[in-house]
Amino acid sequence: MATEPALFRAPPASEIALALQARFRRRAATMAEGALTDLLADTVFHERRRVSQDGADPAYAAAVEAAALAVHAADRGALERAAVALVGLYALEIHNPFSPRAYRFATRILPGALTHLLSATRLRDLTERPSDPATRVRLSGPIERIRALTERATLILAPTHVSNLDSPLIGYSLFAAGLPPFAYGAGLNLFANPAMAFFMERLGAYTVDRRKRNRLYKATLKDYSVEILSRGHHSLFFPGGTRSRSGKLEARLKKGLLGTGLEAWQESLSRGQERPCFIVPCTLSMGLVLEAESLIADSLAEEGKQRYIMMDDEFSEPRTIANFVRHLLSLDAAVHVRFGEPMDVVGNPIDAEGRSLDPGGRVVDARGYVCDRNGAVVPDEQRDHLYTQRVADRLSEAYHRDFVVQSTHLAAWAAWAALKAAHPGRDTWRLVRLSPIEARVPRAAVTRRIAEALPRLAGRFTSMPATPELILEEAIHRFASFHRRRALEPDDASLVLAPELVLYYQNRLVGWPEFA
Repeated sequence: MATEPALFRAPPASEIALALQARFRRRAATMAEGALTDLLADTVFHERRRVSQDGADPAYAAAVEAAALAVHAADRGALERAAVALVGLYALEIHNPFSPRAYRFATRILPGALTHLLSATRLRDLTERPSDPATRVRLSGPIERIRALTERATLILAPTHVSNLDSPLIGYSLFAAGLPPFAYGAGLNLFANPAMAFFMERLGAYTVDRRKRNRLYKATLKDYSVEILSRGHHSLFFPGGTRSRSGKLEARLKKGLLGTGLEAWQESLSRGQERPCFIVPCTLSMGLVLEAESLIADSLAEEGKQRYIMMDDEFSEPRTIANFVRHLLSLDAAVHVRFGEPMDVVGNPIDAEGRSLDPGGRVVDARGYVCDRNGAVVPDEQRDHLYTQRVADRLSEAYHRDFVVQSTHLAAWAAWAALKAAHPGRDTWRLVRLSPIEARVPRAAVTRRIAEALPRLAGRFTSMPATPELILEEAIHRFASFHRRRALEPDDASLVLAPELVLYYQNRLVGWPEFA
């Protein structure tokens, strides 16, 4: 591992709050009074209802009511003051003070404390020594090149998102790869675990309250991302927005936070202090996913137009987390974290020196994408939206290119294909409702499909045994190690399927040309 990277010195929350309020004032100065009124009315509408249901800090509830009075008064000054006050409260909630001291302590004990970091309820529990995850988390990709880029550029790490375990696993992976700490957004529910919250609050995690759906809060989150990137703090966010409910690799990415890298880079150009900003794809591949049963149920309900927000799942139960992590770390090479090829903020690949390349591999001056002939940045929201869409497309391509296929994914794909063949004409909804007697396929049919798929995976990143029979055996063993229902249950010459679980794991291969 390289020497310890330079640690970011986070500003106090009060400084961040003032900076975000200043950003809002500059934006508000360009807004018509009607647009400002609509923005604040949207906040009042969403937050009054949410506060009545969930409760809120008295200061925040008072700020929402002050916003309501400003909307009714139709006074621009009152509108701006009310909005600025809310932005300040949001900033104090979002920002957490990164602590170099806590980071050094955490990295000393992290290999031995990963399991307890996920499940402890008392800080002294971290002194115990569970299994070392270093032998179970495998890193790959151009790590040395990425490490070198951190010295002269600000990086955005953009991982796939499958589980609430992703954040601590990526944090461990950054440390193991010799990379500096990254700021990252974490859902408010993840701070419920006291030990986990203690470290997350000091290791770069900023708080995201997904219950707040108003436009002012979302704009403040984006401004926060731009602010910390502009200050040179590497950042991590999940372009998919939240965990993949279906199990599929993300194809449609949310571009709100993704575009903040482009905005931060243009700000640095305008100041004459250019610091490049690069985006690094990252794929996480787990043989098992803790929340698989709840996630696929949520996905099926949403696709069935019975929309709901999942507030509790397996991750809300500390004992379940500890049990899962213990089983996960007992499996050989259970988690693969693959860092992808870096790109610039308009979607171009970059060379070893951080220079942007065109499709032909020629070096281009990236400033030409946003600056005029005199080197001045030309604001253009529509142009920036197209560039961000291009980055999103490149990320989706990288996810499908770099993902490491594991035995559970391939075996589930083969089993699902065999199930569809056994029940021709039935759609997904009817297949997942099959009884255990009906959800049965010949073992030989599954093995045959695995054998047919293996040549298609030539050149892909895989982590599987050499033969179809061994691949199926490993998948059966892994599925049996945790889930209450076994995705694949051997029964003489047949396999009994848990259709929803099989669907979830096989979905990881949906969208791949090899499995179309």
